[in-house]
Amino acid sequence: MLKAAIVGATGIVGQQFLVALHHHPWFEVRQLAASERSAGKKYSQAIRDEKTGGLRWYCSEEPPSEAMDLNVVKTSELKLSECDIVFTAIEPEEAKILEPQLAQKVPVVSTASAFRYEEDTPILIPGVNSDHADLLDLQRSKRGWRGFITPIPNCTTTGLTITLKPIFDEFGVQSVLMTSMQAVSGAGRSPGVIALDIIDNVIPFIPNEEEKVQQETLKILGSFNGNSIKPADFGVSCTCTRVNVREGHTESVLVSTVKENSVEDVAKTMRGFDGGLREMGLPSAPKQMITVHDDPYRPQPRLDRDTENGMTTAVGRVRKDTVMKNGVKYLLVSHNTKMGAAAGAVLVAELLKKKDIL
Repeated sequence: MLKAAIVGATGIVGQQFLVALHHHPWFEVRQLAASERSAGKKYSQAIRDEKTGGLRWYCSEEPPSEAMDLNVVKTSELKLSECDIVFTAIEPEEAKILEPQLAQKVPVVSTASAFRYEEDTPILIPGVNSDHADLLDLQRSKRGWRGFITPIPNCTTTGLTITLKPIFDEFGVQSVLMTSMQAVSGAGRSPGVIALDIIDNVIPFIPNEEEKVQQETLKILGSFNGNSIKPADFGVSCTCTRVNVREGHTESVLVSTVKENSVEDVAKTMRGFDGGLREMGLPSAPKQMITVHDDPYRPQPRLDRDTENGMTTAVGRVRKDTVMKNGVKYLLVSHNTKMGAAAGAVLVAELLKKKDIL
């Protein structure tokens, strides 16, 4: 059993980490770190409102009982000698400083964007670009770290890239147009998503989101030669919006392929895609990476985000486009705080253990 620590344990994603690691067969949470406001308290105290005593717990699952009695410390007080892996759920500015300090001694799996665009750092989605994990050996050597930093993608990138992978492999991709309708949980409590802003409304701008998705998609689908990643050679253009949905990002995708395609073949290719996950035996991996619906009213966030515990990307309305050459379009729903955040990061850690990188 590998000993794990969570940094940012009291936030939405930190709480999802506790849920994802509850009764995990390979990892056991031993340490929790958070801000100075929470440090020095039991976790059960740290997630209670000081004035009302109300529990500030976001997840639909109950808080794991074994976590409630753990002491919360500052990140600098983590006992890294008693830790095999650290999961981080912190803001990019903080991650840029803290994660290298941690990686000097222990592997770090991050939900932050701080290191996604470094040349020696893969952005991993098991089953999509599992081979990119081998770049971490180069990162360790180059930086002189005992550990490493491996970030997961932006939550909007995750569903898009998972669905593009089988199309890319089978038909080739010339260009991608995507419009997202993103759940408010992806923003935490950032400006633009407080109740009076988001109810009866669509927020048409998410800072830096479109650039992240465009760059990350090409890196994840790029080719790895053992020393570096060459980004995929096609165009990606996005419009990212925030909508009044609690969980689950919906995306409308239009793909122009190199080879001719049919709706039936694209749907079949998606349904059959597993990226080798079945044979890996990873505890958090879904039985199906992509579920394709025939019902024209699916996918919907409320109906489909929790498919296979939020680890499956749901697709529907696969149809031909009449404007783009070899155009095919579809909608997808991906769980942004499970597969797109904490549970997806745990899946990455499982891949690294399976590949003997941990």
